[in-house]
Amino acid sequence: MFKQLKTKSIITFRQWSRKAYAVFNSLNKVVRIGVLGLGCSILSLPAKSQQTGIDHHRTDSLLVEQELEEVVVSAQRNPVLQSELMRVVHIISRAEIEQSPAGDLAGLLQSLSAVDVRTRGSFGMQSDISLRGGTFDQTMILINGVNITDPQTGHHNLNVPVDLQSIERIEVLHGPGARVFGPNAFNGAINIITREEKDPFFQASVTGGEYGFGAAGLTGGFATGSADHHLSLSGITSDGFTRNTDFQAINVYYRSRVKSNTGLWDAQAGYNQKAFGANSFYTPAFPDQFEETSTRFASLQWIDEGTGNARASIYWRGHTDRFELFRDKKGAPDWYTGHNHHKTNVAGLNASYFIGSSLGVSTLGVDYRLEHILSNVLGEPLDQPVEVNSWPDAQYTHSYIRQGLGVLLEHNVYRGNFSASAGTLLYFNSDLVDQPGLFPGLDLAWQMHPQIRWFASTSRTLRLPTFTDLFYSGGGILGNPYLLPEEAISAETGWKLSRHNVRAEVSLFRRWGSNMIDWVKSPGEELWQSMNHTRINISGIETSLFVPLYQNPQVLISRVALNMQYSYIHADKLSGELISNYVMDHLKHKLTAGWNLHLNSRGGINISTSWQQRNGSYIVYRDNTFAESKEFEPYLLLDARIFYRFQRLEVFSEGSNLLDATVVSVANVPQPGRWLRIGLNFGI
Repeated sequence: MFKQLKTKSIITFRQWSRKAYAVFNSLNKVVRIGVLGLGCSILSLPAKSQQTGIDHHRTDSLLVEQELEEVVVSAQRNPVLQSELMRVVHIISRAEIEQSPAGDLAGLLQSLSAVDVRTRGSFGMQSDISLRGGTFDQTMILINGVNITDPQTGHHNLNVPVDLQSIERIEVLHGPGARVFGPNAFNGAINIITREEKDPFFQASVTGGEYGFGAAGLTGGFATGSADHHLSLSGITSDGFTRNTDFQAINVYYRSRVKSNTGLWDAQAGYNQKAFGANSFYTPAFPDQFEETSTRFASLQWIDEGTGNARASIYWRGHTDRFELFRDKKGAPDWYTGHNHHKTNVAGLNASYFIGSSLGVSTLGVDYRLEHILSNVLGEPLDQPVEVNSWPDAQYTHSYIRQGLGVLLEHNVYRGNFSASAGTLLYFNSDLVDQPGLFPGLDLAWQMHPQIRWFASTSRTLRLPTFTDLFYSGGGILGNPYLLPEEAISAETGWKLSRHNVRAEVSLFRRWGSNMIDWVKSPGEELWQSMNHTRINISGIETSLFVPLYQNPQVLISRVALNMQYSYIHADKLSGELISNYVMDHLKHKLTAGWNLHLNSRGGINISTSWQQRNGSYIVYRDNTFAESKEFEPYLLLDARIFYRFQRLEVFSEGSNLLDATVVSVANVPQPGRWLRIGLNFGI
């Protein structure tokens, strides 16, 4: 709950008004606002708005669309109404998740035009996520507000121990968020919000398909006294669509929310394990690569429900990674001495305090984070090697540790049709030479018309090098322990339009980057090296449009809706002849369109299309040698899902890449063509 200080009377909000100053009518009063979950969200929904997904207890509500009157957003530390938002935040709702043909988190994010998904392993085995022309190391991933970003490499950021059935919504903040979330929210943040049903429920699902594909999951919620519990288990497997692309993975996730006299306690824990053939993942010269990872995390958050003015949390994330350049070590050449083993541990704690007055709402926040790695490749040499668990012939010979402390100050003001949010992050880190770093930001908005809102934002942001950037050596790549942190100044402006059920948005952005990190090499060279580029500037435009084309519950096709998004990104060319491995290979054009056809209240057809054109080129590997340079070619993806519900049972069929397009998003890594699946969902 969120309540202002110096209370005189109590007001319970049933529905927010559409006036720009509505939230600040509550100053100096106690305000009850449903379940905000302030410590969890980029975007927080009032209680009335939580019911956006499918009601599994009523067959006649399967495809009921509920309009959200007002949404409370916290793209800054303290929440504001969505109609008063000064940033671009896109949401994938529970209903969209359940009806999407995507089979994993990366596939869901593919539907957003400004999100660049570069997939190596199918169905979430390994995908790189970036925003607005950035790299996969520049996007922060959170679960219920807990930062689970991997310090070893962004390749592991989507090792998320939460299956799709457990997700309530996904919130994507476009643009830098350092002053809100700290370092590494360089180009944006993706926050995964898990379900919080108050009523007991149970769901089971099973899916089968081509290439020996199989998936199953169990999800349930129940209450014991003052505590709500959520538990899910899931698994997925496949023989692979071609040589050495088989995979298997399991997820276990638990969350409990307990109300007590001291406040609301929110605990969560998860486990994820993946093992997959990594055909040509990091070099096409050795296609029989293999990787196995495991992720464990836990967090505990406290919210003062008495006043809502304070919250605190503590978290831990552990990750292990074993990479095998040769899956069958018996057939490896003599020079191959063994696999790469890495073990990272991250621990952190943070706290925030809100102060409300007639001048607005001020926020003070503190965030501490420790990152540590043991490895036989990454870090500085250990005096005494450490044994690798379950691998008696392997040892960790290197280690590295760094610590960071951020202090946040933010203030929000609303005056009539104008609003402003200003803040700064004061950041200390053991790896920073110049201490401390100051990263300010300013957001502005003006309600020009009841249906038109203008917004603008500018900020300074940073990203620390990953442990791979700093230390990796081998396989034709060489890290750089003297890398400086990436820094950038970003600015954007745009307009949000809403009339009846039609919604549109357009935003223009520019990023001036310095000390940008990339893996590069000179033409004709074999060695890729990490280095700081002096300058890489990125400009772009994002647009989105949602139109309900038709709705009549009395006929078979009861509703037709269209959701379109387009983004264009341009990056300044690097000086010299250096070949870029990541920074310049951004998406130049991306157009997505989603069609939803509802069949009365029991079934539907959902079609998702995405046309993408990537900037840059890659070196084609052919006949056991790197041949000519080739530009990335555009491609069109078409996914679809058909479903029908009988009482508590849902039957569905879905397919990805139905046009059987040839996809190259990562150089020389094979991608699957058409892949069909069928399945059942059962809910109580």
